[in-house]
Amino acid sequence: MKLRICYIIAISLIFLTACKGPGGVRVIKLGHGLGVTHPVHEAMVFLAERVKEKSGGEMIIKIYPNQQLGSERELVELLQIGSLGMTKVSSAVMESFAPKLQVFSMPYLFRDDEHRDNVLKGPIGKQLLLDGEEFWLRGLCYYDAGKRSFYTKTKPVESPADLQSLKIRVMESNTAINMVKSFGGSPTPVSYGELYTALQQGIVDGAENNPPSLYTSRHYEVCKFYSINEHTAVPDIMIISTKVWKLLSDQEKQWLQEASDESAVYQYKIWAEAVEESLMEMEKAGVTIVYPEQDGFRASVESMYEELKVAQPELYAVIDQIRKQP
Repeated sequence: MKLRICYIIAISLIFLTACKGPGGVRVIKLGHGLGVTHPVHEAMVFLAERVKEKSGGEMIIKIYPNQQLGSERELVELLQIGSLGMTKVSSAVMESFAPKLQVFSMPYLFRDDEHRDNVLKGPIGKQLLLDGEEFWLRGLCYYDAGKRSFYTKTKPVESPADLQSLKIRVMESNTAINMVKSFGGSPTPVSYGELYTALQQGIVDGAENNPPSLYTSRHYEVCKFYSINEHTAVPDIMIISTKVWKLLSDQEKQWLQEASDESAVYQYKIWAEAVEESLMEMEKAGVTIVYPEQDGFRASVESMYEELKVAQPELYAVIDQIRKQP
């Protein structure tokens, strides 16, 4: 804990955000943990370009990829104190800061892609983007993070029974932990940046993620089995520190929001292309890709919904709204 506090203070002193430089140019720093070949990073570059174009160079987004400024959770904490302007975060990680976003981590929440898009682009999704404001975090837009499935080192996962005794890396998300437990696996939180080594050393036997992330991280070099059971469709969220947001003029807010919305449209397009390319390239590299029946997986996690209905009725009410969305 002391190390984390020292880290945050040190970064705070170095990276002052949303400052105005020479000529009155507004500069906002955006940090994230993905590599520069990832389609989400490409969307952020697009966002920065659109902000610069819209503002005529009066507003600049500087991007720091590859965990240069810290892990995903550390970056969120830097936003909370206003020492970093923006970051991309998985809504699974955000549930620790904005509890209602936990709903997106629930397995098999969406019926299909159309249902998911209607939820995220409609009133429910827009309201949830603002759920973290009391925790100094404001959502600007959603990015497609695809559907998460299991990849493993020694055997494919064709049913929940195949997860028995396997240590599966999960994000720092109670929902993800409970999901893997429901499937019969042993959930093991590991930082994304440390996962390749953890797989190599046997600290974990596998993990779960979408095709582009599995490909760009090169985890497929260690894990030769990819079982596409698509248990969750957890969106990414582009967030800004409310401390930084409040410093912006109405015009600057408009530029940034419009650019964010446009970047989301662009990201959805290149994401679909990246999924196809990733699966093709991994097959070429010798990865065995299987498509297990989902019924057994769905049945294994139904108890999570029943428990949530009793333990957190307000949260379950949001899920009920989502399920009723056309």
